[in-house]
Order: sequence, then structure tokens, then C-alpha cells
Amino acid sequence: MPELAIRELSASVENKQILKGVNLTVRGGEIHALMGPNGAGKSTLGNVLIGHPNYQITGGTIELNGTDLTHKTPEERARAGLFLAFQSPVAVVGVKLSTFLRTAYRQVHPEDKVSLQQFYDRMKVHMRRVGLDESFMSRSVNDGFSGGERKRFEILQMVMLRPKIVILDEIDSGLDVDALKLVADEISEYYNDEVGFLIITHYQRILKNIAPQFVHILIDGKVAMDGNRDLSLRIEEEGYDWIKNA
Repeated sequence: MPELAIRELSASVENKQILKGVNLTVRGGEIHALMGPNGAGKSTLGNVLIGHPNYQITGGTIELNGTDLTHKTPEERARAGLFLAFQSPVAVVGVKLSTFLRTAYRQVHPEDKVSLQQFYDRMKVHMRRVGLDESFMSRSVNDGFSGGERKRFEILQMVMLRPKIVILDEIDSGLDVDALKLVADEISEYYNDEVGFLIITHYQRILKNIAPQFVHILIDGKVAMDGNRDLSLRIEEEGYDWIKNA
């Protein structure tokens, strides 16, 4: 069973300290929600976990199954089983979606000798499930995609790359109600005892479709409160001020 252990993690961007000693453990079979007001450091945590080069770790550790990933490259973290669905995915002009996914899969799972046809057949199945037409296979990654289409492609990457720990950063933004249900259904289908989820969100919206067992509130770069789903419901009703004043 996978286990992501974040211990006293501190990080900065452009010499500004954002994370200030975050402690969090995500295990296989668990769904965690990380909530907090704008500017609390939620997206920073996701980017730091995946190894974004613009963020500097200034303290603490990141371990997956006992392996220290704190100073590993994004590629090494991906091979270890980490995956981040970005809040604002960028376009990669000139690289076909199908080629991108196939290349990424071979890098993450070099031991799997699945044939090209088998891989593409599986891709087509999951594309239908997230609501992407097969014509997207020949398009450049995210080039000309709507915000919702980019988010659907993030989920397609997740199910194709088969990570052990999934970090979803505001995956519900840009999705209408129907698209949100498709994405939530695919997330639920992928979820099992061998996969742990950390859902980063500002609102309760995605959590109505995917119920977390654990909820953490990040304020000013620190986890200010832990709870269960009831905590997320109270946030929806009352906001965050009562935590800040607690």
C-alpha cells in the first residue's frame, strides 16, 4: 500500500516563503481534501510535491513508500508513483496528445511491454469516459483546448499513467455540471486500496461527487485544522474566518 509522507515541509517561490512546515500523510485507499482560502499555499504544495523548478524547498521532507523524494527530479517522482493534475495546464504545441501519453507511459512504466495498438485502444476507452473525442489524439497537447477539455485531459493522463498517489489541483474549475460528473466518475473508477488521493480545492463542489475521509485546512502555509467531511461542509456554510479566529 503506498504512503506519501510530508514532514515539516517548507518552501518558497521568488524568495517569498509560502509553505511553513506542512505535515500530511496520504495512504492508499484514502481520499484527502486540502482546502483553504486563496493565497494559503494549496497550489504551491502541489507544485512542490511534483518538483516544479520554480519552487525551492527550504525545509522538511517528502517520502513515498520510505523513499526520499525531497530533491528528486519531476521525472523521478513520476516514476516513483506521484501524479499532479495541474490547475492551469499549459499547451505543448507540436506534440500530439497520443504521442505525449505514449512517451510518458513508457518513461513511467518501462517494464510494461504493452503494444502500441493495445495502448491506443485503452486510451480511446478512457477518452470516451471523460468526454474527449478520438480526434483529440492527433491534436497538439492542450493547444486550442477549452479549460474543461484541458481538465479532462489531466484525468485521462491519470488513468493512463496509473500513479500511486494522485494530487488533483482545482480539478473542478472550468468544468460544467455534466463534465464534472464524467471526471468524478473516472476518478471514482480509478480509486482503490492501492491509490491515494489528495484533492486540492477551494470549494465543496468536487467533494459532493467524491467524498473525502479526511479534510485538512491550509491557512498561511500551515495546516490549521484537520477533520472529516463534516469540516468541508462547515466551510461551505461559514467560510474560513472562524478557523483563523479559533
